[in-house]
Amino acid sequence: MESLKATPLFADHIALGAKMAPFAGWNMPIQYEGIIAETLHTRKLAACFDICHMGEFLVKGDLKISGLDNLVTANLSDLAIGSCRYGSLLNDKGGVIDDLIVYRKKNDEWMIVVNAGTIEKDKKQFLSNLSKDSSFKDISNITGKIDIQGPLSREAILPFAPAAQKLGYYTFIEADVLGERCVVSRTGYTGELGFEIYASQETTMAVWKKLLQDKKVKPAGLGARDVLRLEMGYSLYGQDIDEDTTPLEAGLEKFIDPNKDFIGKGALLRQRSLDAKVRTRVFFVTTSRRSPRHDHNIYFEDKKIGVVTSGSFSPHLEKGIGMGFVESPLAKDSKISVGDDGLKIEALICDKPFVKKTSLKY
Repeated sequence: MESLKATPLFADHIALGAKMAPFAGWNMPIQYEGIIAETLHTRKLAACFDICHMGEFLVKGDLKISGLDNLVTANLSDLAIGSCRYGSLLNDKGGVIDDLIVYRKKNDEWMIVVNAGTIEKDKKQFLSNLSKDSSFKDISNITGKIDIQGPLSREAILPFAPAAQKLGYYTFIEADVLGERCVVSRTGYTGELGFEIYASQETTMAVWKKLLQDKKVKPAGLGARDVLRLEMGYSLYGQDIDEDTTPLEAGLEKFIDPNKDFIGKGALLRQRSLDAKVRTRVFFVTTSRRSPRHDHNIYFEDKKIGVVTSGSFSPHLEKGIGMGFVESPLAKDSKISVGDDGLKIEALICDKPFVKKTSLKY
């Protein structure tokens, strides 16, 4: 049995009484005080997350000549230096190998942030398609990442990362943080105001300790992170999207640039044709505190029409929420049920996000 990897903060998680569990090959904190408490605290004040398990690549080379533009669905040509953009890495069939964020550090230098469980297959896809005129470096093992999320996250980070003061949404800066040149960005995965710090393992540990000295900041685990992202309707790779799911099915069409060539584009064009059968992403809220779960069936008029990909209890709505795929679109407020032959939970089709937040505007 392969041993689990540990982040530089493992000892701190144990000291804080975290419940640890395997995630994408890593031994990660699932919760400290509790998932509901950590979710509520993030939306009310601020929480810090250990995200050191994520992967980071550096690519140097001209956007077109290097082949990078052909790898990512998003438009990168108009991406300004100091800005970042979400997109997908597809296979030839249009399936999502991974969803990622591309950072433009210089005109011909890029940092790509990928999911922990897909680092190796992403690397293979990059190395197989980048030209010899480019350079590729996997810096995942030497890069730590701390996320600070919540309406008071800016206040928490400014004392030691003042460069974050003027960061706009999906922008970043390379600045001094506790004596080291680090990447500080503002993206987020919770719907709240939020920042990320990419640093060496040593500085990552120092940032974590510095944040937890602030009384308004608490540590939060992957359990709360999962609820927070689901409340916003964000997809989780390996659960809501995978290599058998296209961006069209997953509702990620706005992150596709139709005016350029990229791997998998032909398959997406065929799927768009009138005779193609495309699954539809739906969002729903239960009529009780009962929560849907991954792989639950979705029923409409007592007929199985789809499957739940993500489900949880929302502490803000005090109801169950979920997303999944169905065979054909359903109107808002359509009555459905989710579960299995033994238990069906009543629910209503709704729009996303489940929780509407305003802190992203500031």
